Amino acid sequence: MSTERVRSASGPEIEDLVGRLRARADELIEAMAARIEHEIDFYRSGGLVRPDALRASCRANLEFMLESLVSDGSDPVSARETGRLRAEQGAPLADVMAAYRVGTRSLWDAVLAEAASARIADQVLVLASSRLWQMQSSYTAAMTDSYRDVQSRRLLEQDQQRSALVEALLEGRVSGGGTLWEAVELLRLPHQGPFVVVTAEVPEVGRQALPAVEERLRSVGLASAWRLLPELQVGVVGVPPGRLAALVDLLRRSATGRVGVSPPYDDLDGTGQAVRFARVALSGSTADAPVALFDESPLTMAAVAAPDVMQYVVRKVLGGLDDFPPDDREVLLDTLAAWSTHHGSATETGEYLYCHPNTVRHRLRRIEERTGRSLSDPRSLAELLLALEASRHLG
Repeated sequence: MSTERVRSASGPEIEDLVGRLRARADELIEAMAARIEHEIDFYRSGGLVRPDALRASCRANLEFMLESLVSDGSDPVSARETGRLRAEQGAPLADVMAAYRVGTRSLWDAVLAEAASARIADQVLVLASSRLWQMQSSYTAAMTDSYRDVQSRRLLEQDQQRSALVEALLEGRVSGGGTLWEAVELLRLPHQGPFVVVTAEVPEVGRQALPAVEERLRSVGLASAWRLLPELQVGVVGVPPGRLAALVDLLRRSATGRVGVSPPYDDLDGTGQAVRFARVALSGSTADAPVALFDESPLTMAAVAAPDVMQYVVRKVLGGLDDFPPDDREVLLDTLAAWSTHHGSATETGEYLYCHPNTVRHRLRRIEERTGRSLSDPRSLAELLLALEASRHLG
């Protein structure tokens, strides 16, 4: 039997039942609200949703349900409004949906009592029950959709505001006073350092270099805020003393490309400068060491800090080696690099390169002759090593 046929056959009985319930509306609304407050902790306190607001929602719910029993044309406008209000009030969706279920059960208890008093046939009551729970589902769905629309809009607004604040922080446009305090609160960063800036090379536009990095850092107790740019993913990370190693370890496990980390700094006012240091560190990272810390190798950082200047330095200092075949030139530079990291010892360098110490000395003399710089002169040595670092990182 279709719903339409049932309503036409039992309309007078249902209309009489609805009339009885409407006459008791104030009593039913109070009972409904009291039951919700008793069964759901969120509504019991009356903090976010005041008692009068709850009773207004119960009235709208009751009127919709009763109208739905005698008409097909009911529009759940009140449900959408309730969903919007509860989302703006910050009420948990689960508690709002629970309140709807409690309210409908309360109404159904009243329907049963009135049906018994009016001696309404069981068949009619069953059909009324089906109609009531069907409309409760429709009403709840309308409320939920409205709630989620508001929540999505608010999350988008928060994300846009958060993104703008991160951008302003990274560019050094957030400084001092209430503005900085508000930024820290919204970004959920510590109020005091140390902080570091992390820059990571993205694999392509729109893709994160460090997927889910904020959540992963939070899981190990590190707060951060990130901004995705066309070429870089940039973040500010609060790093308590002794926790830098944990950050670097996570970055090494997460990175899809090169990463640079600034020196630690204490005040967020210094974020703009830290971004520049992190970018320099990124330039100094390599495939073998994709995560570069600015403080780990000042020589490397100096070599990559000003690419146009350093390219001139490379030509000026190492240009005398350009007449050698490329392989021979590379052997000489490899020998100089190994010698510089093995305490300036020809013996240790020879062991590292699997050659005789005299071979090392011969190669170093050739470098001195062709560059006009002595390895025993501190200034000349500094120039050679700086040019060497620049040649390796600038290509």
